[in-house]
Amino acid sequence: MDAESLRRLPSVDAVLRGAGAALPARFGHAEAVSALRRALDAAREAMRAGACTAPTAEAIAEAARADLEAASTPRIRPVFNLTGTVLHTNLGRAVLAEAAIAAATTAMRQAVALEYDLTTGRRGERDDLVRDLLCELTGAESATLVNNAAAALMITLNTLAQDREAIVSRGELIEIGGAFRLPDIMARSGVRLREIGTTNRTHLRDYRGALGDATGVMLKVHTSNYRIQGFTAEVSARDLAPVAKEAGVPLVHDLGSGTLADLTRWGLTHEPTVAEAVADGADLVTFSGDKLLGGPQAGFILGRKELVARINRNPMKRAMRVDKIRLAALEATLRLYRDPGRLAERLPTLRLIARPAAEICAVAERLAPALARAAGTGFDADVTSCASQIGSGALPLATLPSAAVRLRPVGRKGGALTALAAMLRALPVPVIGRIEDDALWLDCRCLEDEAGFARNLAAAPHHGPLPQAGEGEERLRR
Repeated sequence: MDAESLRRLPSVDAVLRGAGAALPARFGHAEAVSALRRALDAAREAMRAGACTAPTAEAIAEAARADLEAASTPRIRPVFNLTGTVLHTNLGRAVLAEAAIAAATTAMRQAVALEYDLTTGRRGERDDLVRDLLCELTGAESATLVNNAAAALMITLNTLAQDREAIVSRGELIEIGGAFRLPDIMARSGVRLREIGTTNRTHLRDYRGALGDATGVMLKVHTSNYRIQGFTAEVSARDLAPVAKEAGVPLVHDLGSGTLADLTRWGLTHEPTVAEAVADGADLVTFSGDKLLGGPQAGFILGRKELVARINRNPMKRAMRVDKIRLAALEATLRLYRDPGRLAERLPTLRLIARPAAEICAVAERLAPALARAAGTGFDADVTSCASQIGSGALPLATLPSAAVRLRPVGRKGGALTALAAMLRALPVPVIGRIEDDALWLDCRCLEDEAGFARNLAAAPHHGPLPQAGEGEERLRR
């Protein structure tokens, strides 16, 4: 490509005076200029590589506009969760209740009484905003909170057993998401791990034998993200409590996910509630806010008043404290638990977990034709039963009867499923499913906005108009 051809490219100023005149007002002058320069650089490289003609000013402006729009798209985007996992860690875990969203919005829009006592007119404590609610719902003497459950356990161990031993069963040395392991958290907390028993069997005598002058705390960990089955034995917190009390050592019960409601009323396997853990005699109980509880991310610490006060005096507490937005959402979420009869109706996490399989199947039936058309003629589609899971380490063995639209490639086409999944992720609101058994499964348990989903799906590349939800599809098999 000769120099004369390259000189036919428009200048940045020429594009800004013409086809790209609207870019600075929308994206800012500096950003617009940078994008135009990138577009022109790309054009020069293309011409040097053999492109025959110089692109027009309109083409350069369009390339810059597309570049700027891509750069301005938020990284945190809403998605349709069709994975079949209700509390999906990678997709933000719990969806908040409307009451929590409204409370958080208020906290964002205006000044709030965060650390201000409206009765006395003096400085208050932010934990007071939810302490009474937590104590009311669990029977604990006192409560405090930090920014997540791992932080709750870390500050608890650091406060009670720094430079001392923490006794814990080998079968409870869990690893949580992101390869964070309990022994590593304990080490960072400044405590020495004293593991007892074996992977599958730990007895009360093991705890008694480990107690000594160096003991700072006894730790009971609820293995909420896995189960050991078969020839097993473990010691309950109820049986550990008198041993810890006799030895004068605090018993900390880490519930992991943690729930304030008895899940058996919705047909689920029993999961120890926080109130049960408190009643069993643990001195402190720690658990998460954004899993089964259905609120924003937080870590709760409940139990004996003097121990909670010690934790609140730990300098680490300020580094782990919760901001006003999350506190507002947490308070609103906790208030929903005062009315257990309407909890599943008002709390999205429980509503999705308790959603009947027949209702989910009806959703899948209505949306399957549109999904079949969007997938194209290279795929067969059917509506089939499947099993959802709760996720985020909660009830790892429990599955929820559900229904999915299953898309399977016709014949053996390498990469077809990966390409289809990528196409759905590229929609204005990305659709996230799961690839399993040579098919893309779109579990409809968490799909409540059918109309919005159908509108979003209309942006998928396809041949001919999308059918309305419920219309027949010749190749759709049920």
